[in-house]
Amino acid sequence: MIEIFHLSFIQNAFLAAVMISVLCPLIGVFLVLKRQSMVGDTLSHASFAGVAIGLLTNINPLITAFIFTSLCAILLEALKDFFKGYSDLILPIVLTLSVGIAITLTSSGKASGNIDAFLFGSLLTVEKIDLYLILIISIISFALIFFLYNQILYTVFDENGAKLSGVNTKLLNYVFALLVGSAIAISIRIIGILVVSSLIAVPVATAMQLKKGFKTTLVMSILFSFIDIMVGLISSYYLNCAPGGTIALASVFTLILVLILKKASD
Repeated sequence: MIEIFHLSFIQNAFLAAVMISVLCPLIGVFLVLKRQSMVGDTLSHASFAGVAIGLLTNINPLITAFIFTSLCAILLEALKDFFKGYSDLILPIVLTLSVGIAITLTSSGKASGNIDAFLFGSLLTVEKIDLYLILIISIISFALIFFLYNQILYTVFDENGAKLSGVNTKLLNYVFALLVGSAIAISIRIIGILVVSSLIAVPVATAMQLKKGFKTTLVMSILFSFIDIMVGLISSYYLNCAPGGTIALASVFTLILVLILKKASD
């Protein structure tokens, strides 16, 4: 197995995967606790439209996916003011807009390119420029989470209390929405648009089965995410298939294994 790490495209893929395996559950644990895990699925479809725009304009699809997904994340927060009490309606609205743009551009032939690599993930298409983009966005995201950690945590568990204590929860929700959008946008090269939301939610769900404190759950989410991605990438290489599917399967199998072990220990 060691010989595969001598291949440059494998090195690029694994470097990107390491950063993604930390960032996705780091944001995902807050998203799950906010009961908003389906936001990840909506924004992953938004990234599809962003990729289509990138292919149409001959701009790096990661850049256009990041911009469009970020705009959709902001739109999700903005629409909350118009659908108070019916916040679940916001997700299909943004999803419909995104999928409509994506299908229109791709089916018309105007957005030409290897769209399958973005839908299902690919080991071959991660380039140096993608690594730099993923690194920059990851560093910015880590910095924001580090400095806003206490405020985000307070808002997650008691948004009204955080607001009364002086926390600008509206601005914080916008910042957090951007973090979710950015994590999804930079992950699609490896994981693929169709299953990228699984890496945000499933490792967190696995870690929650351990029933430990928040920080332990956060650390274990990252650990499970790293295992899922590594197993998925290595499997995809030897099975000669897209890594998105094997990563998704690895995450579900890990969850099932933890559930079985938990049941056996009870």
